[in-house]
Amino acid sequence: MGEHHPQSGRCAGTAPRRTAEGRVKTTDVPRYTPDWLELREGADAAARSPELLEALGPRLSGPPLVIHDLGCGTGSMGRWLAPRLSGPQLWILHDRDPDLLDRAAVRMPRAATDGSRITVATARGDLSRLTASTLDGASLVTASALLDVLTPEEVDGIAAACAEAECPALLALSVVGRVELTPADPMDAEITEAFNAHQRRGGLVGPDAMAVASEAFARHGATVRTHASPWVLGAEHSALTAEWLRGWVGAAVDHRPELGAHAEAYLRRRLAMAAAGALRVVVHHHDLLALPAPRTLGAAA
Repeated sequence: MGEHHPQSGRCAGTAPRRTAEGRVKTTDVPRYTPDWLELREGADAAARSPELLEALGPRLSGPPLVIHDLGCGTGSMGRWLAPRLSGPQLWILHDRDPDLLDRAAVRMPRAATDGSRITVATARGDLSRLTASTLDGASLVTASALLDVLTPEEVDGIAAACAEAECPALLALSVVGRVELTPADPMDAEITEAFNAHQRRGGLVGPDAMAVASEAFARHGATVRTHASPWVLGAEHSALTAEWLRGWVGAAVDHRPELGAHAEAYLRRRLAMAAAGALRVVVHHHDLLALPAPRTLGAAA
């Protein structure tokens, strides 16, 4: 499941609880709360790279366009992308959470930019089982805020499936481990370092997602382009900034409990500044476009 922030993982116990990232943890699978996903949707939409979408256009095969949205969450990637494409589209939404799948399917746009029909199907399951046969006939694989919560093996599995299916991939909003807070605070760097280490826990790629994914897709023969897609949060984003701060600092303290009271005081200072409209935050992400190598005449034969 994509659109994460910032902690993830499983925990014991039967009662679900909300984490700092908006996930709900249960004994089954981690789930993301729709309120967090919806809170960040506007910032996500403003950040995604139109340059990569323009480069993708000539490589889309259809009609209809068959688009697989991996870790779709509430469907924000579809709501952003589908109206920017022409022609009839079939969107296949993938997620482990049936409630999010239902929500995403209901809220998908029904018309492309030229008025063509958009249809929707859902597929519940684990992305580690993604294969080329799953992507048979696909025009595009897409995802938002997904790569950094995967392992290198899972990233390679997506790259391999796309290569075998000869399908482009447009993967948006992977964190790269850099944030800028203005005005600066002496604890900014320490919180950032602890947060980045937390994102790498359990072998996840975390802020290394762009390097890992770029290498994986290139190894499978794709041409890879990346583009910056930062969140730029000012006074008008105070609610999102506050929720992001709580999750960001919470993940750092999870990883380094000794930050303790210093981190709590830091968070109080930053939340007060955000509430007063006096804090600017830039959370750096990158988008990735992977275009499969075109078939040679020999390969086609």
